[in-house]
Amino acid sequence: MDTDGLSVGRRSSVKFPVRKMVLGVCLATVVLRAETLTIATYNVENYVAAGRRVDDVYRRAYPKPEAAKQALRAVIRGLNADVLALQEMGPAPYLQELQRDLRSEGLDYPHAALAEAVDADRHVALLSRRPFRRVQAQADLGFTYFNGRERVKRGVLEAALAAGNGEVTLFVVHLRSRFTDRADDPNAARCRAGEAGAIRDFVLRRFPDPAAARFLILGDCNDTKDSKPLRLLMRRGRTVIAELLAAADARGETWTHTYRREETYLRVDHILVSPGLAAAVAGGRAQIYDGPGGREASDHRPVVVRLEMDKIAPVAPAGH
Repeated sequence: MDTDGLSVGRRSSVKFPVRKMVLGVCLATVVLRAETLTIATYNVENYVAAGRRVDDVYRRAYPKPEAAKQALRAVIRGLNADVLALQEMGPAPYLQELQRDLRSEGLDYPHAALAEAVDADRHVALLSRRPFRRVQAQADLGFTYFNGRERVKRGVLEAALAAGNGEVTLFVVHLRSRFTDRADDPNAARCRAGEAGAIRDFVLRRFPDPAAARFLILGDCNDTKDSKPLRLLMRRGRTVIAELLAAADARGETWTHTYRREETYLRVDHILVSPGLAAAVAGGRAQIYDGPGGREASDHRPVVVRLEMDKIAPVAPAGH
């Protein structure tokens, strides 16, 4: 098991040591019998002290308002996912707060993990009902950017879970936003492509044969399905790495993010499935949440997929 740099915790006593890799883990060796696994990804929009407009006044280092937190928890309860991948989560105390508040409202996620990387304020994280077999943060993935080297800003959070007749690995990502001061890289498109290429190569090092592998790449990619970063995550040369799952809400709308000021809508939050896991995807697609609280909780909408693990052949747990 990959336990270097990990902290082992149980239920409300999850620990987060101050290190480049910040993780709370409860390890397990028992394969769960349940055959269905529901996984969601959700950008929770600055669940951290940040500059924001409150009552028409701009405030610095202001926490996410309580009304937005209540709406966020309502959305998460509506998702009722077994595993929840989060983006724009603040440092460990913020994740612990969300975990505690959800528990007080009847939704218990006893297992948590959070990764530290270049971005010290906004992290990728996981909340799970199921224990992690392995969990590890990758904070040092690099790529060439013009005449220098850059690191993937939020890193990658990798976690494996027991799931029915085998295990499923999650790679939680959050690619860089479109805001940049560089005139030579409009909308940071080249930077995002570099991050996606570095993540793709890392996934292939973990699983050289995606056709036989069971993994999801999921999170906020800050780009659309026909963009270069998404193409990089799906294929390298002739190797098919993952398939982008189609997704829509109950009305058939496909957007997951709204730019409120411009009143524009895009789908930038994605779930990609490896060829070896694709047959388990219920209905062959994901769903976009459009229930109560969504507009008040975040500028993103969650995407959720249900895996029916009994639809694919059993495999032994992968070794790393």
